Amino acid sequence: KEYDCEIVRINRQKNKSTKGLVIKVTDPRLLETTGGIVIPYADTPNADDTIGADLYLQMISKAKRYLYITTPYLAIDETITSALCIAARTGVDVRIMTPHIPDKKGVFAVTQSNYPVLLEAGARIFEFTPGFVHTKTMVADDLYASVGSCNLDYRSFYLQFENGVWLCGDPAVLSVRDDFLQTMEVGQEITLDDCR
Repeated sequence: KEYDCEIVRINRQKNKSTKGLVIKVTDPRLLETTGGIVIPYADTPNADDTIGADLYLQMISKAKRYLYITTPYLAIDETITSALCIAARTGVDVRIMTPHIPDKKGVFAVTQSNYPVLLEAGARIFEFTPGFVHTKTMVADDLYASVGSCNLDYRSFYLQFENGVWLCGDPAVLSVRDDFLQTMEVGQEITLDDCR
């Protein structure tokens, strides 16, 4: 099994000319002997620190088989929208879980306004019906996962302090996947007809 655990800018270094730390795992024996890699990360409102956005974008772009996302707010920009659509159009099983019961009606309207373009590209969208879901996870290919406080929205990416952990090859990645699949069972799948 080949592992490619490369994430750029996971941790900003003090030297301004450095773009950040690059993590490459080219020898799969490292993951087999360590049980995987778990790296905490933090993001700040500093314009030079876009770790959350960069991490999410890389995970979307690297997904080959599946990408499951849970987020309470789906207020995404053109870059993230395009990456999700490209992933879905190229055969990645893209599934997104959002709340069915909102905590902020304005943000809920923005979240739902993103559904049609994603559905047309082949992504599947589910709304969590039992209540409000506030989980922020992304998991791909039984290999990568991110769990933390970063929403898929501009505020989290550029205006707030956020934190999380990025996992590669760790057994907890499968737990994140299984949690998504269990949550999906109590969700309502959204269709293009629902968006009209």
